[in-house]
Amino acid sequence: MKQFAIAAALWAGLAAVSPPPAVNDALITGDTLPPKLSAFNLLINARTPSFGVRPYALNTALFSDYAEKYRAIYVPQGQKASWRDDGVLEFPVGSVLIKSFGYPDDLRKPEENVRMLETRLLIRRASGWVALPYVWDADGKDATLARAGKRIDVNWTHLDGKPRTISYAVPNVNQCKGCHDLGGTLTPLGPKARNLNDGVRLQSWVKDGFLDQMPANAPAVPRFDDAKAPLEERARAYLDVNCGHCHNKAGPANTSGLWLDWNQPRDVNFGFGKRPTAAGRGSGDREFAIAAGHPESSYLVYRMESLDPGIAMPEIGRNMVHTEAVSMLSDWIRTRK
Repeated sequence: MKQFAIAAALWAGLAAVSPPPAVNDALITGDTLPPKLSAFNLLINARTPSFGVRPYALNTALFSDYAEKYRAIYVPQGQKASWRDDGVLEFPVGSVLIKSFGYPDDLRKPEENVRMLETRLLIRRASGWVALPYVWDADGKDATLARAGKRIDVNWTHLDGKPRTISYAVPNVNQCKGCHDLGGTLTPLGPKARNLNDGVRLQSWVKDGFLDQMPANAPAVPRFDDAKAPLEERARAYLDVNCGHCHNKAGPANTSGLWLDWNQPRDVNFGFGKRPTAAGRGSGDREFAIAAGHPESSYLVYRMESLDPGIAMPEIGRNMVHTEAVSMLSDWIRTRK
């Protein structure tokens, strides 16, 4: 996916920038909610982290209506993240996960004329993780806390050259919990070892003292749009990232019996021959979540293609259909027997 390559360029050149004030560790670990993002001193601007804040990308990212995303992690000086074989890396108190969202005027030129919309923080305090959404001011110089969320009209030229328009939704604090609240605890979702492992990044983190260790057999998921990777792995990577945080044995959608995380065996709970738990609109009268050989008969595809709030999956965080992913998953189902 193009944004992974772009991220490295957009976050580069930090040595040429005058060092900003040090990251405000006291504010991060305190109990206040600053009205302005700049108070943390985490970013030089919406796409450039401060010194001591580490940019990164994911192999396969959560789909967010085609928004470009710029990610960074801050870990307090002298501390490091801890390896976990499964799930998100363990980050010490005082860490911050930073994700900024924006749209270029033209998705075919994603590095040009990017309008930044929001930056979301996940802050690791002694009491647990805290989610804070900040909306960038019109002049792009700072961002303002938007605990109640916000709607922003966005226009761009899409990959097919046609104009697109959406009412972009900045989530409120409670909506953040809708995805990140796992078992009653607010939890990060993206930076799992398998989704960070691109063959270079994690090794460099260990070498730099940012990560405590990395096993020789560290898992890795591919980019979902990497045509050179096996189709089965690409499909599983996409489902793991976009669905598996809810659809797993311990997740909010565990009662569905449809478990789509990376480690789930390819069985009925992974969708093959899996009947809906309840009849109704959600299945679109399709008999199975995944009907091997028949994407048109699979309610997993049906729900991904829907924008109806009572049918669409994922049910939070998107207002558009991820056409490329639906096509890839359909190809995968079509080739399964």
